[in-house]
Amino acid sequence: MCGIVGYIGKQKASAIILEGLKRLEYRGYDSAGVATQQGDHFDLAKKIGRVEGLIKTTPALKLPGTTGIGHTRWATHGGVTDANAHPHISSDQKFAIIHNGVVENYASIKKFLLTKGYTFKSETDTEVLCNLIAYHYQKEPATKEGSRFLESVRKTLRHIEGTYGIAVMCADNPAEIVAARKGSPLILGVGDGELMLASDVSAIISRTQNVVYLKDGEIVHMTAQNFSITTLDSSDVSPVIDKITWNIEDSEVGAFDHFMEKEIFEQPAALENTMRGRFSEDGSTAQFGGLNITAIDFRQVDRFHFIACGSAWHACLVAEQLIERFARVPVEVDYASEFRYRNIPLSKNALFFTISQSGETIDTLAAMREAKRKGYKVLAISNVVGSSIAREADGGVYQHVGPEIGVASTKAFTSQLLVGAMLALYIGRMRDMSFSGGIEYVKALKGAPDLVRETLKLAPQLKEIAKRYAHYKDMLFLGRLTLFPVALEGALKLKEISYIHAEGYPAAEMKHGPIALISEECPSVFFVPSGEMFNKVVSSMQEIKARKGKIIAIATQNCELPSGLVDELIRIPECHEAVLPIVASIPVQLLSYYMAVELKRDVDKPRNLAKSVTVE
Repeated sequence: MCGIVGYIGKQKASAIILEGLKRLEYRGYDSAGVATQQGDHFDLAKKIGRVEGLIKTTPALKLPGTTGIGHTRWATHGGVTDANAHPHISSDQKFAIIHNGVVENYASIKKFLLTKGYTFKSETDTEVLCNLIAYHYQKEPATKEGSRFLESVRKTLRHIEGTYGIAVMCADNPAEIVAARKGSPLILGVGDGELMLASDVSAIISRTQNVVYLKDGEIVHMTAQNFSITTLDSSDVSPVIDKITWNIEDSEVGAFDHFMEKEIFEQPAALENTMRGRFSEDGSTAQFGGLNITAIDFRQVDRFHFIACGSAWHACLVAEQLIERFARVPVEVDYASEFRYRNIPLSKNALFFTISQSGETIDTLAAMREAKRKGYKVLAISNVVGSSIAREADGGVYQHVGPEIGVASTKAFTSQLLVGAMLALYIGRMRDMSFSGGIEYVKALKGAPDLVRETLKLAPQLKEIAKRYAHYKDMLFLGRLTLFPVALEGALKLKEISYIHAEGYPAAEMKHGPIALISEECPSVFFVPSGEMFNKVVSSMQEIKARKGKIIAIATQNCELPSGLVDELIRIPECHEAVLPIVASIPVQLLSYYMAVELKRDVDKPRNLAKSVTVE
């Protein structure tokens, strides 16, 4: 879960790399570093903390050379120290490396290298990788000078167990970088007289929109003039150059204080982009161009299986209820991290969906591969074109919400809720949902962006509530049916960015244990919809109030709450049940954001977290 940037061109590498690292800092911010090359010499600057600190307190911007690599770290092996920061230099000074991923067999390799005289300055698995490249380079016949660098990296990677995205420079090969990936994203940017490397396109979008998405097991050899791609077994690969469809302004914070704030307020437009072109001409159903599965095959599915992590898993829980409610097909939801280690009895005619904003979540990718290994078709819901999950899936749906930089997901989450609701409609109309029912459903979904715009007007009220509640150390979030997953998401958001302990529960579960936590010092956030669940939820609220617990109610307009029951009342619009989870998510996003701001937290870069989880 680290940021990687590499550059070969005619301009000063350090400045370009540091600009890219700033854009990638959401992927890891324990430490940062840059190494540039001039002739057979490496210049290195690295330091714990943020990229800005690296710039201010080291000569990073002054490093000479037009070839270089840079890195922002999220620690896995070894603590957060200057020595453990990347890049790492081999003990013979021949190689510089940056690495994202985990080398699982590093201990045995390190033991071997120590017997060969190699030394280590850090606790990282990455330095082991660097010295192993040096070892193979020393063994490589000198007669193969032209490919000696590349072949040393190739041989090293054949001995590696685990995941990696690496970029390597060699002292004997100025103006060259060798990079490779397995389970960790890596993108080649093809510019005007320059080449760039990054773990995310946001790092290179200011210089080029032409990119090559490297696949697992591919190695790219970059020179000042050109690049070539091969596989671990030395087969040539014909590169496919794609064009990024968004621009640099989309990844700028603009007039907002934080990316999270910006992305909360971008949600109406994000939802419109997710829906665009995805309804039938008669307005009675959804349509998806990339599922690669016929309506006949869809009708044969007797169980849907959703796998995801984090916020995406919460979106799956909502999709489960909507598909079962409107399509009458059983749905199972699994944590991706648990799925491949369970021996689950699977239906012969099951269909899998994976949800991942980045399309690189390592647990979700591994679960998808396990389902495919068992012979099942897997469809993906992702936001990133060219991502590993999007490429390896049998088909899927792109969210089209633009880059999401804030670590705490907002617009990607509500877009996932929307895609889940559209799938429920799509499957339902294939089965027993009526034409008129489809018309009503589509009309409701099309109205979601305006309902979110209306709900965002509650921001000033939520900012004031946040000021009153930011000092509490614990909070509970409670809802029923489709609003229970939104309660889970609300609790997660608060934990992620404010560091306040919070838990989400079905409201009726209060009396089965969690009610023991209730006191004047533990407020509860209740989602209160009109309809059949209203009286049940109010009953749970009364149990809280009887024990002097404070209540923040997020209620739809038609709910008439008993006088004195709630301490804070937030009114959201009445809406269709497929849209309600989307609308109800907005107040808890705003509440969490404003509470974190009140507590002066680093909202976009919360401690211990990174945006794209690419390590197990």
